[in-house]
Amino acid sequence: MGLLAYLKSQFVLQLLIGFVFVVSGLIINFIQLCTCVLWPFNKQLYRTINCRLAYSLWSQLVMLLEWWSGTECTLYSDRATVDMFGKEHVIIILNHNFEIDFLCGWTMCERYGVLGSSKVLAKHELLKVPLIGWTWYFLEIVFCKRKWEEDRDTVFKGLGRLKDYPEFMWFLLYCEGTRFTEKKHQISMQVAESKGLPKLKYHLLPRTKGFTTTLACLKGTVSAVYDVTLNFKDKKVPTLLGIVSGTKYMADMSIRRFPVEEIPEDEKECATWLHKLYQEKDALQEHYETEGSFPGPTIRPPRRLWSLLNFLFWAGLLLSPLIHFAWGVVISGSPLLIIGFMLFLIVASVAVRRLIGVTEVKKTGSSYGDPEAKKQN
Repeated sequence: MGLLAYLKSQFVLQLLIGFVFVVSGLIINFIQLCTCVLWPFNKQLYRTINCRLAYSLWSQLVMLLEWWSGTECTLYSDRATVDMFGKEHVIIILNHNFEIDFLCGWTMCERYGVLGSSKVLAKHELLKVPLIGWTWYFLEIVFCKRKWEEDRDTVFKGLGRLKDYPEFMWFLLYCEGTRFTEKKHQISMQVAESKGLPKLKYHLLPRTKGFTTTLACLKGTVSAVYDVTLNFKDKKVPTLLGIVSGTKYMADMSIRRFPVEEIPEDEKECATWLHKLYQEKDALQEHYETEGSFPGPTIRPPRRLWSLLNFLFWAGLLLSPLIHFAWGVVISGSPLLIIGFMLFLIVASVAVRRLIGVTEVKKTGSSYGDPEAKKQN
């Protein structure tokens, strides 16, 4: 193990990175709260400011992926498609198999200048999560309870407000509704069989309501749908803890662009189109399984310095007083101060670990199609 790899594996450094992220996030959330006074007078200015504030937080996670762990992202797409990145409003359909799939998506958002304005249909529970849910709230993210009867009005109103969004946005949809696990896959394929739909090997059955509703609500704003299929070299299963520990992964993303004019407007036909798309995604994953790569030309967009510079700004601002305070505690010789500071470090480490836990596969997902879970509810 080299010196750099050894340093990245040290808990103290990881804790300091977590401290910078958490404290800067709370500061950003407070500034976002203050910007709410702008909404009644200048909604677009409010949005522009909040896009920059969100970028300042999310790009710290991108920095971890790109600069700390050194993870590489290779695109399998044609030049004409890549040339449109960051120049139009789009819906992104991404497979939901990995803990860091959202982070790979954010990396592409960062490299093409749409990280701060990226959107998602998020589960309602995340609204209560500090930093993540709070930042999304100020970004007008649409939160769902995954019960259409309760979500209908919220989704229509939330999506309707985004039609005049001033900056190009990438609207991420996980059409599978939950992360892939073997148990969920078995249940999902039972549902597919009961509905007479083709079975999928590498994906769950897509839920069509979210996609058809989003496409209909953003008609006239969104100009294309990007189908993104993600996998990793050497059959590695990446984790956010691995990223924090400095583990390098090699991510491959197959990206196809579909103009909205080519997608049926009728809801049933649109749902059928989505099912066909997932059959194609399954074929792409089968190709990757056998060949170790996706078909088509490859493009590796360069990293930008902005995510690193942003983190260094926050680190310089927040770590200097923390280190000065810690040194003062040590030389004071006061057992009470030292114990208090140690308790602070423990609480901080637990808080960071719980934030990471939000991304873990075993702790995420829904009870879709699971009769046992329904009984418990």
